Amino acid sequence: MKPLRFILLGMMLLFCFTGMFAQIGVPAQHKNDFWDNVRFGGGLGIGFGNGYFSGSISPSAIYDVNPYFSVGPALQFSYQSGENFNTTLYGASLLTLFNPIRELQLSAELEQLRVNQTLELDGGNLEANFWNTALFAGAGYRTQNVTIGVRYNVLYKDGEDIYTSPWSPFVRVYF
Repeated sequence: MKPLRFILLGMMLLFCFTGMFAQIGVPAQHKNDFWDNVRFGGGLGIGFGNGYFSGSISPSAIYDVNPYFSVGPALQFSYQSGENFNTTLYGASLLTLFNPIRELQLSAELEQLRVNQTLELDGGNLEANFWNTALFAGAGYRTQNVTIGVRYNVLYKDGEDIYTSPWSPFVRVYF
């Protein structure tokens, strides 16, 4: 009986001391600061002209890893129509931002878009449905929550891409 008492007493003391030491150094209320480092933003676009309309929305979120580096996902939806065509684009991208100094923002963005296109021809409609991949390298001037710049699609192929040029301007806003 005595060895059983010592074992039980030893286990009780072990649990008591373990509970006491487990409380040392743990704040009363642990705060997860992940969401404090997340910023939301994106872009809106609209264009129209003689028989042409274009509208787009691209919400995104970035996580500030530190004051110099941020990373996050983005979604994109765009609709374009003209006299002889309709195009719908939708997809996602992964955005990385690097700020070596406060006013300069360098970026890399991998974008994957689904393209659904209908061309109206004399003999009927021609439909094209395909995926388009783009890899953009960009640079911009940053002031507080807004960055204005230009990006270059390094995967651009003339005549095989949904973009008319490898260069495109951008405005990014994050809050």
